[in-house]
Amino acid sequence: MAKKVTKKSAGADKKADAAATPEAEAGTTVVVDLTREPIKSAVANGLALIKEGKSKADAARAIFAVIGKEPKEAIVAAFVAGANLTEKGAMTYWYNCKRKAGKAAKAAD
Repeated sequence: MAKKVTKKSAGADKKADAAATPEAEAGTTVVVDLTREPIKSAVANGLALIKEGKSKADAARAIFAVIGKEPKEAIVAAFVAGANLTEKGAMTYWYNCKRKAGKAAKAAD
């Protein structure tokens, strides 16, 4: 099962972004393979936690713990599939998990 993730252009004002390509304005599509083993098991773990009554945040943290080294698009797609998040919510959880992991790595040094 592949999940398409769309990236939107950062420029809100099209007139200010005159050099933007049509692809950047329309957004680019990245195909994420959710059937690859580390991602598949992380999604299954997240869904199991949701089924147990745990929060979406708990599921997202468990998913990130397994696939934290994957590209952002793969992690966000896994959050959407395994923690029942919207794409915007998944981006927020990705940022928070990444920031927390960075702080933990600095503290360990």
